[in-house]
Amino acid sequence: MEAVAESGATLLPIDSEHNAVFQCLPAGYGNGCRAGVSKILLSASGGPFRTTPLEKLHTVTPAEACAHPNWSMGQKISVDSATMMNKGLEIIEACWLFELPPEQVEVVVHPQSIIHSLVSYVDGSMLAQLGNPDMRTPIAHAMAWPERMASGVAELDLVAVARLDFEAPDEVRFPCLRLAKAAVKEGKDYPAALNAANEIAVAAFLAGQLSFTCIPQVVDAVLSSWNGCEPENLAAVQQSDRLARSLAEKHIRARSR
Repeated sequence: MEAVAESGATLLPIDSEHNAVFQCLPAGYGNGCRAGVSKILLSASGGPFRTTPLEKLHTVTPAEACAHPNWSMGQKISVDSATMMNKGLEIIEACWLFELPPEQVEVVVHPQSIIHSLVSYVDGSMLAQLGNPDMRTPIAHAMAWPERMASGVAELDLVAVARLDFEAPDEVRFPCLRLAKAAVKEGKDYPAALNAANEIAVAAFLAGQLSFTCIPQVVDAVLSSWNGCEPENLAAVQQSDRLARSLAEKHIRARSR
């Protein structure tokens, strides 16, 4: 973000939620100018286990965790969606991209994945970007910006969609979301540790070495023992990443004994 500011560049997000926010922001937003924006709302599908009984989550298999109801994605991001760690990482991303404190970035569960994110304004207005769940839309937007180009995505049929539902995220069901919020509030290199520990835990789950509900437990264990420092350069970030991965691996080995 420092490089963006120094060069005067415009950073075009492609992640669907952040691209949606970008599309809903007013002209002139950024560099300290809020232009009437009060908060950002990142939409979340809730993944495949939004309504699964809590007592059954312990027995979730990798195949079940990767069976997302709305999106076709790789294994790692599919598991992150199932734990809602993906949304936690997106909160961190949004804070940096849009220069907002975590208190002004919220998550709303929207099972249909039609609204990709929203921007709330001080006058009571709320703008949303809607579309069929297809990554070709944000990719085409970024490629053609500031113009528009055909993406190959079917036009949204609101009558066929019929309804849009919303609910608050359940942080008991999705503790990874709580952990990510805590990491971004702590600042320093806590988000790097969160991400690294999660990658190791998810890989262990996919390899059959860790249960689904143990993913947030491993991440929590790493963060609980973390002595944060302010990363001054990329090498420092990489060192934090390596240390967090090592700690996560130790916690996983201890659980398998």
